[in-house]
Amino acid sequence: MIEFTRAQKLFVVLAAFFVANAVLAEFIGVKIFALEETLGLQPFEWNLFGQSGSLNFTAGTLLWPIVFIMTDTVNEYYGRRGVRFISWLAVGLILYGFAFAFAAIHLAPATWWIGVAAEQGVPDYQAAFAAVFGQGLWTIWGSVIAFLLGQLIDVSVFHRIRRATGERAVWLRATGSTAISQLIDSFVVLYIAFVIGPQHWSMGLFLAVGTLNYAYKMLAALALIPLLYAMRSLIHRYLGHDQARDMMAAAAQE
Repeated sequence: MIEFTRAQKLFVVLAAFFVANAVLAEFIGVKIFALEETLGLQPFEWNLFGQSGSLNFTAGTLLWPIVFIMTDTVNEYYGRRGVRFISWLAVGLILYGFAFAFAAIHLAPATWWIGVAAEQGVPDYQAAFAAVFGQGLWTIWGSVIAFLLGQLIDVSVFHRIRRATGERAVWLRATGSTAISQLIDSFVVLYIAFVIGPQHWSMGLFLAVGTLNYAYKMLAALALIPLLYAMRSLIHRYLGHDQARDMMAAAAQE
């Protein structure tokens, strides 16, 4: 019987949460929600780059902060190779998931199934299924390219800050790497999906939506700093202080 070390088990758990959140964020990201109405508040009429309206975000933003935490935690203990491995794994599984979603869309629906949810206000279940899971190819490729680019930038900036600060300021390398990587990610995905894509957004709309999404991600990253420290404490208890220190040192020297 193969025995796995605690470090190996920890990596599997972190990678599983990372990949699950990344894949789910891509699939639920098709829904746009109104933040103020969700919180029971009056719409905030913002005005940015000539655009105005309420605060609308994709549902995927609920999960991306967890992805940031997983990225920084893997970076801390497993280094660049660990983050690159789980990033490529996530991209592969995202594409795998979309491929089967498209395949499912093109399966001939059972006649009775099409109208099974008519009483719930969905007269054509097949059309609804295709609309939700059949996100445009521009959106898919935009999100995948932005995700991978953001991850690779994140790991590089993380280690640059780490070399400058040493073991101190965990919050700084985590937040600093997120700030730069998500600045790229937030705008690249919108540019590919909606500016050069079929919708041809104006630059004003592109900059306004990108800025709002980036601001949300940064606020979420700052709010989750205590969780980052809590995870660090739990990992040190699980691995033992000496092993955790050794792994961090090895990751820093990679």
